[in-house]
Amino acid sequence: MHTDTQVMPALTMPAARGPAPLRADSIRVLLIEDNPGDARLIELMLAEEAPSLFEAEWVDRLGLGLKRLSESDFGLILADLSLPDSQGLETFLRLHARAPQLPIIVLSGLRDTNIAVQAVHEGAQDFLIKGQVDGQLLVRAMRYAIERKGLTEQLARYAQELRSKNAQLEADFNMAREIQEVFLPHQYPRIPKDRSAASLALRFSHRYLPAAAVGGDFFDVFAISDTAAGVFICDVMGHGMRAALITAIMRGLVEELMPAANNAGQFLTEVNRSLHAILRRTRQPFMSTAFYLIADTATAQVQFASAGHPSPIRLQRGSGTVSLLKDCDARHGPALGLFEKADFPACRCPMSPEDLFLLFTDGIYEADNFAGEEYGQARLLAGLRRRLRVPTEALLDALIHDVQDFAGNREFDDDVCLVAMDVLPPPRQ
Repeated sequence: MHTDTQVMPALTMPAARGPAPLRADSIRVLLIEDNPGDARLIELMLAEEAPSLFEAEWVDRLGLGLKRLSESDFGLILADLSLPDSQGLETFLRLHARAPQLPIIVLSGLRDTNIAVQAVHEGAQDFLIKGQVDGQLLVRAMRYAIERKGLTEQLARYAQELRSKNAQLEADFNMAREIQEVFLPHQYPRIPKDRSAASLALRFSHRYLPAAAVGGDFFDVFAISDTAAGVFICDVMGHGMRAALITAIMRGLVEELMPAANNAGQFLTEVNRSLHAILRRTRQPFMSTAFYLIADTATAQVQFASAGHPSPIRLQRGSGTVSLLKDCDARHGPALGLFEKADFPACRCPMSPEDLFLLFTDGIYEADNFAGEEYGQARLLAGLRRRLRVPTEALLDALIHDVQDFAGNREFDDDVCLVAMDVLPPPRQ
């Protein structure tokens, strides 16, 4: 290659010269340059500026350079792009493919700068223009190239570790989601157990949409007696794995405290006491709102207690009215886990054939639209009034679609849980 460079007198050198003895801390440099004068100049620069840091081995063909890379270890490559057996960007690409772990500095003639820039885009650490480089600049460029390459490889290792950890975390979340789904009811109790009895009956349905892979909402429906069922719903503060762990604890507490399940206020009192004892040992405070409802078909009564939870809604399809359950009795206690001792009053109201009791978490009505306006409980009540006669399963889906259309988004920012309890009339005799 002929360029306007400072050229030393031609040297008689073999095509591939064996390396000089290396110091223990020297960095071996593979110099691929077809001009002996340019090669000699670079060697002199390195010997003058960094005699103990770099040791150069010179070859004048790409093929020889690739061969040496497979035979020996180097710390850096200095390469002209225009060689007798390779021209232009192809020279860099072949080098980079053979030794992707090595920093490569491109040596460029004045007419090669565009190609040199392309090489940098493809991964070269730098390019130097022949005739415009002194020893100090050359050594600095080589040291920076080695440092940048090391940082790049370190970042690549970190990125790979992060991908591996994310994959493991995703697997953990998937397993947690599967376990959490197992916690949710898949079969509802038959209330009353003897459906032939001349009494009311209960039918349950639900929709559960976690905002994350795992959610902080939890509910359960269980038989208390042959004629009564308990419905428990809670909303743990926050999202993700920590909230899901608390819901797992809540699941265990609901089962453990089943002996108190026939009294709504006492049941929430015991859940609160146990949850507070567990959470007070954690560094980060947690709380959960909850609502517990007992429906007894023998007495046609509903008993309920609230721990700072949104009031369920009562649809009286027989009379055509929709109201909040707290309109019967507004007393309630604080959220669970905040205080060791808290009072949760047991409230009561009658239930009638064709009534629908809808329990929910706040994710269903706290969705915002693009203007920042909240869907709100007023719209939720209005949507229920419009669909007073719609079958419950279709009603639940319609409510969710209403909120999604309002927010302009199919995804919810918060967990959504809806639990419906239909009161069926006695069977016809």
